[in-house]
Amino acid sequence: MIILSPFGPKLGKIKIPSKIITKLNEEVDKIIESKSKTKRSDYSKKVVGQVYQEIQISKNFINKYLKKFIAKQVSNYLKKTINVKPKKFLIKNLWVVRQFKNEYNPVHYHDGYVSAVGYLKVPKNLTKSKKKLKTNGTIDFINGTKTYLNNSIHNHKPKTGDMIIFPNNLMHTAYPFNVDGERRSFSFNLDLDVKTKKILNGW
Repeated sequence: MIILSPFGPKLGKIKIPSKIITKLNEEVDKIIESKSKTKRSDYSKKVVGQVYQEIQISKNFINKYLKKFIAKQVSNYLKKTINVKPKKFLIKNLWVVRQFKNEYNPVHYHDGYVSAVGYLKVPKNLTKSKKKLKTNGTIDFINGTKTYLNNSIHNHKPKTGDMIIFPNNLMHTAYPFNVDGERRSFSFNLDLDVKTKKILNGW
């Protein structure tokens, strides 16, 4: 794990194992092939994204394929950032975002205490633009206002397999892109034990 410190709150960047990417993509493909499963798993009304489709992943799937991986990475993140190993945690929710051309996710924050975004598919030439600053399809993490010798925005260009862990209250936004293809990502929110939450509240 790489710890990024572009401003006050710290970010953790890791690579997702290929077997987890494959499993999650297979699960999403199964859901979208079935109208009944798609309707049952629709998560779009609970989140702010202006995107084609957002899909809730079942607790059974999370517990079987993702919980152990998430626990390990979040524990590592908290140990490296605040030197605390959480005694317990709860995955409050985990969902997949299917984003296509001209869609976006406005500035927002999450619930819980620790959140993350991971990338399962990324179109070729995602950041293609006529502009010099190529933010198309990227994600901005935003903290405070820009001051002398201090950044307020950290921009990340997604690659398949990237996962960024961050404090839930860190504002962020996903920009639209203008190429064909699907940018598929997942996010989750965690609740933590009381002792760890008290430390995090001091961030």
